[in-house]
Amino acid sequence: MPEYFDTHAHLDLPQFADALSGVLERARAAGVLTIVCPGIDAASSEAAVRLAESHEGVYAAVGIQPNSGSAMKQGDWERIVRAVTDEKVVAVGETGLDRYWDETPFDLQQRLFRAHRELAEARDLPVIIHSRDCEEETVDALEAFAGDEPMRGILHACSGSEYLAQSCLDLGLYISFAGNATYTNKKFGPLREVVKKIPDDRILVETDSPYLTPHPLRGKQKTNEPALVVHTVESLAELRGVSAEELAEQTTANAKRLFGVE
Repeated sequence: MPEYFDTHAHLDLPQFADALSGVLERARAAGVLTIVCPGIDAASSEAAVRLAESHEGVYAAVGIQPNSGSAMKQGDWERIVRAVTDEKVVAVGETGLDRYWDETPFDLQQRLFRAHRELAEARDLPVIIHSRDCEEETVDALEAFAGDEPMRGILHACSGSEYLAQSCLDLGLYISFAGNATYTNKKFGPLREVVKKIPDDRILVETDSPYLTPHPLRGKQKTNEPALVVHTVESLAELRGVSAEELAEQTTANAKRLFGVE
């Protein structure tokens, strides 16, 4: 059986509160042996660390997602800085920019994005990047962060254009695809074209659980979970003209290299 690595699953959310053991059992049975659980605010980041400490094969990322910025309380950033030192934390984030929901003033989003990037650099960790409806602003911010060395991180749940993906690749980032890249609706055609163009050594997969349930279970299974990343790999492999086993091996090796886990 191939080994899979789900690079982004929000296992701390209420949808999994009473079912986590079953979710993890199904993941292992499907070959999903490693999962990164990212925080979206101080409390969820601390919850992600606790989950990682309690379950083999689960790792944490800590950060304040752009849409959580307005709800920050005094001391929340300090909680992130403390949490990032845990040995099961393998990334900073998720962070980034979002004009779709636009729930946090954009200047605050930008300041938080820079703070996450600086924290990741200080801790020698990759950064997990969220970008929605603001491709040019995301690229501008990333280029402003860039140094002499390739940037370590992920454009998570890529839903953007070839311009965004290529800009991130040029900076050294990896590109991760979730269930939306399996959808066959016409609006997802450009995204599926992007899938074909990512270099073998920079492509990753994720579920973004509990969201973005992949085809063919979209509309049939409300809550996405790590075991279903297998469907995403199968769909992406078909687009790229390789076997699902080959893509599973490649994406798992890429993720282990980026996050520094065995």
